[in-house]
Amino acid sequence: MFTQSVSDILKKIRRIEIRTRNPVAEIFRGEYHSRFKGQGLEFSEVREYQPGDNYRDIDWNVSARLGQLYIKKYRETRELRVVFLVDVSASQEFGTRSMIKRERIAELVAALAFSAVANQDLAGLILFSDRVEKFLPPRKGRNNALAILREVLYYEPKSKKTSLQVACEYAHKMLKKRCILFIISDWIDSGYEHSLKILATKNDVIAIRVLDDSELELPRAGILSLQDPETGEEVWINSSDPKLRKAYQEIVNKEQKDLEEFFRKCNCDYLLIRTSESYINSLRKFFTLRERRR
Repeated sequence: MFTQSVSDILKKIRRIEIRTRNPVAEIFRGEYHSRFKGQGLEFSEVREYQPGDNYRDIDWNVSARLGQLYIKKYRETRELRVVFLVDVSASQEFGTRSMIKRERIAELVAALAFSAVANQDLAGLILFSDRVEKFLPPRKGRNNALAILREVLYYEPKSKKTSLQVACEYAHKMLKKRCILFIISDWIDSGYEHSLKILATKNDVIAIRVLDDSELELPRAGILSLQDPETGEEVWINSSDPKLRKAYQEIVNKEQKDLEEFFRKCNCDYLLIRTSESYINSLRKFFTLRERRR
């Protein structure tokens, strides 16, 4: 994957940009922006104090200079800061059908990043494994979106392992203003819960879990050798054994239920996307559900 020529890399990025153009135009341009709150209020002007105004808005410096009370006026700003926290650990290179998880993640990021471009918003990127691998501060423009996509597709991580805790703590430290945070991973990790809760108090967090079908349902394929891409640990299983298949499904279902409940308590949105399914439909449902909750 990482031995492609510059020409091949540019072609692939261009193909993804073209492939995501229609979803951006048809679904997200406008819908994307209306489903998120702006950054709050920004200073607009000062005016003379009037009865009924909130005393907390008094600008004491201006009032002292002019000899009478003035208050600060604010206006709502709709400019968004969208930041993608993307897991680039070794488990993202896994896939059993049309694409690996990392490629599906790239399409997701492209659709959302180009939506930000269409709405004149800022987009940034944090790539992480068990360390922060790359940080692109939020900026505007198509070239910035293309740079984000290139890094998601082709960055070569220094570590194979995962730490969502490290990613959340870094985002909390580096992102001083409120952001829309899309945390995209397979969420096969632990120990991040407290850090995510803190991050979600300041930001609008959307947790996106990208999984291959075989991670959700054990394929019936006889004797299989399974290797953990992050640790190298290998086990042999009989995937046709009904008892094993049932136990595996029970574990997956419980894990999924526990994750959903945890994200709900953290006030984070949660979205599961399979590599074999259309991310467009998943995002459309997400936007619809988010609108109903407003």
